[in-house]
Amino acid sequence: MGLRVIQGGRAPEGPSGLLIEGAAEVVTMAGGPRSGTALNDPSALVAPADDFRDPEAPAVACWDGRVLAVGPRHELLPALEASGYPLERFARLDAAGGTVTPGLVDPHTHLLFGGSREEELVLRQRGAGYLEILAAGGGILSTVEATRAASPDELLEHGRRWLAEMLAHGTTTVEAKSGYGLDLATELRLLEIAHQLGEEGPIDVLPTWLGAHAVPPEFRARPDGTEAYVRHLLEEQLPGVAAQGRARFADVFCEAGVFSAEQSRRILEEAARLGLQPRLHADELAPSGGAELAAELGALSADHLATPSPEGVEALARAAADDHPVVAVLLPATTWFLMHDHYAPARTLIDGGVPVALATDFNPGTSPTASLPLVMTVACLMLKLTPSEALAACTVNAAAALGLAEEIGSLETGRAADLVVWGVPTHRQIPYWPGASLVRTVVKGGRVVLG
Repeated sequence: MGLRVIQGGRAPEGPSGLLIEGAAEVVTMAGGPRSGTALNDPSALVAPADDFRDPEAPAVACWDGRVLAVGPRHELLPALEASGYPLERFARLDAAGGTVTPGLVDPHTHLLFGGSREEELVLRQRGAGYLEILAAGGGILSTVEATRAASPDELLEHGRRWLAEMLAHGTTTVEAKSGYGLDLATELRLLEIAHQLGEEGPIDVLPTWLGAHAVPPEFRARPDGTEAYVRHLLEEQLPGVAAQGRARFADVFCEAGVFSAEQSRRILEEAARLGLQPRLHADELAPSGGAELAAELGALSADHLATPSPEGVEALARAAADDHPVVAVLLPATTWFLMHDHYAPARTLIDGGVPVALATDFNPGTSPTASLPLVMTVACLMLKLTPSEALAACTVNAAAALGLAEEIGSLETGRAADLVVWGVPTHRQIPYWPGASLVRTVVKGGRVVLG
């Protein structure tokens, strides 16, 4: 096979490289985001005759935090030296018959919050619904109260704890929403802490403003409470968030009983005017027009989609056909934990050419899991994704949901050297062992950060 190696490695000093050898399989996800039947193609290189010590077994070379090349070891090593990269400058990482994949990308989390909501599990077992719990002051509103009371140091330690948990499950990039403050001061604090956690690393943390997560208590008693809060978002929160400059994205919980499609449009159009890329919580509990709005606005993603209307699915399919795809970020662990039976129509979306991603929706009430491999398992069992589709949905397509498919989510020349070595011989086993600790090593930016 032909190997493309970045030129310019002849300098005697400078950064060292990393060479990953001894893999039974290297999944590259090369070629960009996937949709339709291509979602099932992992672009994997496999050791011949299952012999990971064979010279033709795949290897990965990294330099200065970037992927140099992927290919059979007996071709890769001479190509490196011929391009000016002395082999003695490479640290060696033995995959020992494991599988190498891109680092996992979690494009929908509610990383920062105070308190927990384990009592809601029993309420749901007794038949209480999500909106019923919210209307009674529970759900998001109980977390808002705890989050407003939490100190910055408490939130930082909370974030560090759960990012470490995510890293242990192979995640190297996460999106982190605000939305548990619902006032300007707390929303800014959450965005600043998310930014600080990303600066600390090793996981990259991308902040999203979600001030439109619920109507806060101080507005709920007013007869025009929701509309008054929307005006507050437009006139106070969004200008403050834009001035702070930490948030990359703006999100709205577009749902009956929360924010209508029309209100969501006003909020996201103003956010876009201020430089924040739009995303949506769409059609989680009932058809809300969220999928249609995401397609209309050209949002990066429409998330949840457990109950989109047929018109919403068609709108997403048309956007993909017109080369303006909106990534459908599906959150099956949320549906599972809520004990609902209306899972997102993943196969319909895939058959319609819509790019599909997966995320944890990590949060204290409806999806308290930090494990993308567990989400992959639920997606295979309940959404009927294949293991290859599930991995693509957690790597290159998840990166596309964050507008980063040219940077992360695949092992291609010039991409960030974010990768995971798994203790299984094929990626098809990652969702096959639910709850197992399969990660051996995590590499972030060409540096071993776990293992």
